[in-house]
Amino acid sequence: MGEVDPAFVQEPEHRPKLRTIEAEGIPIIDLSILSSSDANPDHSRALENLVKQVGNACRDWGFFQVINHGVSLEKREKIFNVSRKFYAQPLEERNKIRKDDKKMLGYNDAEHTKNVRDWKEVFDLAVQNPILMSASYKPDDKEITEWHNQWPEYPPELREVCEDYVKEMEKLAYKLLELIALSLSLQPDRFHGFYKDKTAYMRLNHYRPCPAPHLALGIGRHKDSGALTILAQDDVQGLEVKRKSDGEWTLVKPTPSSYIINVGDIMQVWSNDAYESVEHRVKVNAEKERFSVPFFFNPAYYTIVKPLEELTNEHNPAKYRPYIWGKFLANRKHSNFQKLDVENIQISHFRVSELGEKLEGTLSINN
Repeated sequence: MGEVDPAFVQEPEHRPKLRTIEAEGIPIIDLSILSSSDANPDHSRALENLVKQVGNACRDWGFFQVINHGVSLEKREKIFNVSRKFYAQPLEERNKIRKDDKKMLGYNDAEHTKNVRDWKEVFDLAVQNPILMSASYKPDDKEITEWHNQWPEYPPELREVCEDYVKEMEKLAYKLLELIALSLSLQPDRFHGFYKDKTAYMRLNHYRPCPAPHLALGIGRHKDSGALTILAQDDVQGLEVKRKSDGEWTLVKPTPSSYIINVGDIMQVWSNDAYESVEHRVKVNAEKERFSVPFFFNPAYYTIVKPLEELTNEHNPAKYRPYIWGKFLANRKHSNFQKLDVENIQISHFRVSELGEKLEGTLSINN
């Protein structure tokens, strides 16, 4: 290929198109009503309308943007500033906190998606430090491990800024979970119990200019394996969502100060397919670098993920076999640092109608 290492080159059918379609249909939802404490009928109607908007967005797109979300603009600017400072360092400095299959949090520039290397570098940090996790994806291994944050020496303010910012993300995440619960006719706090020992983490993404943006992707096509993702991005376009209506890749135009929200695989299972986790990817370009900050709001490692009882009945039976989140995540993380010969684990492997004998007794569990 000449222009880039072949490890980055996507198969022809998955390469980004030069022509892009802007995803104008992705809803922009105003959350300002949540900061009001009025109890009048107008407020109630506005809240009902907000819940309906969130439900429609989750059903039709799997993605939406939120404005007037309550997150401090100053804190948002600070997280992007420290990210730029961190990635402006020489590689040898970033490598001092390099993560691997033993240290799962920290810096890395060699992750793979769908067995193709991503044109990006990342810095991951836990919300709860340490994160309690399954030590292995192997079903008989009951050992629990801890994932600890690694902090760089520079910039010196990075730790304080990140820890301050994730508090804002947690507040927003719980608000969104409550809106999603209400949209499914559940109690607003229905999902809260899954988050006592949350495996939530934040990532600082950096996409360098790429000499072959027609061959490589910042992140290849994928679906988020967790429950809920909250993304802040700069003004450089890159995120593409696979439109459910026609399967076209559509570019999400950054809305200033907004957050992009998407439901992940866990929410798809919890909702018993009422809401779908949607495929997305990130394009790169030859001239500009791009920064983004995703926040992955995921439950405790011991969470048994299965369709919620309130959303299943004899006419709408559970579409998924239960699985253990920590084992699922450990399996996914295992593949980040190496190219596999087989497809990574997916929730589709736990569909009741598609269950194969090979998964019996592995990550899934018996009722």
